This record gives sequence, structure tokens and C-alpha cells, in this order.
Amino acid sequence: MSEERTNVGGVAVATGHFINNVRVTSPSTFEDRSPLDWSLKLADVARGTAHEADLALRAAVDAFPTWAARGVKKRAKCLHRLADLIDENIERIAIVETLDMAMLEESLRLRVIARGARNFRAYADLARSYRSRRWRSNGTRNRVLRMPAGPTVVITPWNAPFMLSTWKCAPALAAGNTVVLKPAEWSPLSCSLLMDLALEAEFPPGVFNLVQGFGNEVGTALVSDPRVRRISFTGSPETGRSIGIAAAKNLVPFTAELGGKGPFVVYADADLNAAAEKAALMYDDAGQVCLAGTRLIVEESVRDEFLDRFTRATKQHVLGDSRESTTTISPLIHPEHLARVQGFVDRSLEAGDTLIFGGKRRDVEGLWFEPTLIEPRANDAEIVQREIFGPVLTFQTFQNEDEAIALANSTAYGLTAMAFTSNRKKADRFGAEVRAGTIWVNCFLVRDLSAPFGGTGISGIGREGGDYALDFYSDLKTYQVREDTTHG
Repeated sequence: MSEERTNVGGVAVATGHFINNVRVTSPSTFEDRSPLDWSLKLADVARGTAHEADLALRAAVDAFPTWAARGVKKRAKCLHRLADLIDENIERIAIVETLDMAMLEESLRLRVIARGARNFRAYADLARSYRSRRWRSNGTRNRVLRMPAGPTVVITPWNAPFMLSTWKCAPALAAGNTVVLKPAEWSPLSCSLLMDLALEAEFPPGVFNLVQGFGNEVGTALVSDPRVRRISFTGSPETGRSIGIAAAKNLVPFTAELGGKGPFVVYADADLNAAAEKAALMYDDAGQVCLAGTRLIVEESVRDEFLDRFTRATKQHVLGDSRESTTTISPLIHPEHLARVQGFVDRSLEAGDTLIFGGKRRDVEGLWFEPTLIEPRANDAEIVQREIFGPVLTFQTFQNEDEAIALANSTAYGLTAMAFTSNRKKADRFGAEVRAGTIWVNCFLVRDLSAPFGGTGISGIGREGGDYALDFYSDLKTYQVREDTTHG
């Protein structure tokens, strides 16, 4: 056991796992470096194995009966305390996450970290206000009851790690489950701060645990353990398939958000200025946003006009230090990811696609990649069909509504879709016929925590958000009583 901490931008961050409300070390560690300056080592982080996975799951199993029996109102108080503490520590969390993941610090301070607090409050309140379905049939009174499902494993990605961890852990905890959280190894530090706050909020031992390390080591051990009763994952389709196989072997319900390749469709009747400015925002956070509309699909008659406006809007972007308020595009998370993004662009150009602008890293030292736009030679080009997760968009045109919808539906993904049009009939047809978990028309990233969120196709399985998440983290029970049963 250890309370080893490292200084990250003036904030002391624990580097050990958090199991049963104490910090736990491992025999080995892994380096965590800052995307803002790859020569800067932030921490040597405890590297979990099957041993730490077992310790965390044992703690979660032991704590589950008491936490489940605590009742929704008492659990809600605990979650509200944690939400208050998040609000009080926004500055510290934003500093750490900026250095660890390189998301824009101003965005973290003003919006993203506070969303973590809202997640805990929203799910606490939703769980507390649940009204079970009631009906009469065949001489019985019937109710649908929620039962806490059991120990839950949550595996989160390296982009927006704090907020996305709260998005998954909050409903699991509110539903009465105990949780083992495994953050991504490229950005684990803000999740470590979350555990400090959970301890301060007086979560009972074993209810909320953190195990750090690599997916093929500790992650595999967690998702394949038969003691686990729910698994939630955000990441790549390849890893999602592997986790799904492990979950199926133990008949464990599994939800996964696996990225996207969102169409951004612009009709000729759209407000082209608004559409171009919103399209340029798809480069925010260096394109490391699964919700982004990365395939620009523009009506042929306004091709040149839109492209001119979009190019001018894109030129307003500033690549720089994520701690500076003037910066709009951050560096990529890791040298391996930079090489992956560059590889997509290089293969695209070698295959005959047309580079409209960008296409290379900003300098030889940093992890910044220029905003890039590519016109593919055909719709089946790799650059169109695979998620890049970087500041690289594609540009295509269409002649009519049928073609626009066909192009929108032409990848294996289906997480989000966007359309810009002044015509409500076109908007409604787009909303009805495009296959995606979330569709925005004349807007982007408008989120309601009560709405379902998830993807179709290889973008994922299941839905998160609101009662959809609470139902997933629960076992539903139908309770029937004969009407003539007395209260006795």
C-alpha cells in the first residue's frame, strides 16, 4: 500500500491503484508523458495485472450487498456529495487533464469537468425519482422493479477521460452497483483524482475502485472474470469485439461505444456561413472526438461557395499550447497516434485521393497535426470508410436527397450524423432515414442527459443516458400479486 504522489502542474496526484479505499502499488509501473511536451514525464503509474484485478473485484463483490441494500436515497446523497466536490476542484482537475491528455484547458474549466458533476447529480436524481411501471392483468397487480445488477467493470478511453468515466460510473453507482474503473493508460491521472474525491465523499470501501494499466494485462483479467455482472466500454471496434467475446462467455450484459464516422451533410438551402463555421469546429481537440462529423457531404450546386467559406473558417484555427486561451487545436495524444493519423493521410494520397489542404504534422518535435481536408477518389476509399480520430476530414458532393442519404449511410459506423438545411421536410427525411444513434440538424453537440446515447453498426451496442443507462445497470423484475391478497 502506498500514497505515492507526483506533482502535475502543481497538483499532487496519486500514482497507485485505488482499491477498497486505499492506494495500492504494483511491482512494475508505466510512464505517463504529456502530449504538450513529450519530453515531460508526468508520472510512473502503477501497472496492474490479474492480481490487482482480483483485489479490486474481491473488494467490489464484498461491498456490493451493503451498497445495494443502502437504498436509492442514501446512495443519491453520496453521489451528490461527490458532485459538489468535483465542482470545488474543477481547476485542479482541468490542470491535470490538460497536461495528461492535452484537451483545451479553457474548455475543461468552463464545460467538460463540470459535466462530470452534472452526471453524478443527474443519475442520482433519476434513480431517486424512478416510478415503476404498474398495471393490472388477469386478477393481479403488477410492477416492474429494478434490482442492482452487481459488480461492474467500466473501461474508458483516453479522450476526455474524467468526464467519460463519470458518464459511465455515475449511473452504475446510482443503480446500486459497485464499480471497478480502468482508465486508458495514455491519460490515467484525472481519474486518480476522482478516486480522491470519492474517498472524501465517504463512499464505503470497495464501492468505487480504480485499477490502472494496459488492456491486454489488467483489462483482460477484469472483463473475463465471472464475478463481473456488467461491463461498459468506450474505445475501438477491435477492442470492443474482444471484450464482447469475454462478456458472452460469462453471459454478462455489455454496452460499448466504439467510435464513429459521422456524415456532415450540407444542402444548398442551408445557411452556408453557419454550416461552414460548424464544420470547422470538427477539428476541435485535434479531431479526437468520436461525435464529430468527419465526412463533409455537400450539395454540388454550392460546392465551391461552401468550400471557400469552410477554408476561411478553418484558417481561424490556432495550433498551440492547450493551456493558452487562444489555442483552438491541441496536439494529438501520443506519438503512436500521430503516426496512425499520418499513415491514413499518406495511404490516401498514394491511392490517388486529392489533398485540398493540410496533410502533415506542424513540426518535427511536437504532436500537432494540421487541419486536413481530402477529396477521395471514390466512396469506398479507406479515408472515407475508417475512423481516423484526428484532424482529418473528407469532402464529397451529392446531386439530390437520395444520394445525400445514401452517402450518409454508406459506412459501417452509425454513431452521429449532422445535416444543415432550411427545409423542415428535408430535415425530417434525413432524421428518419439516416442510421445513427444521434442526429443533429442545424446544430452540433447539443446533449440532454436524459436522452439515449449510443451507436448502430460497428459504432456500438446498447444505449447510455437517462433511464436507459439505469435500466442497463439493473436487473428488471416483474412483481405480480393477486388482487385479493390482503395487507394482513
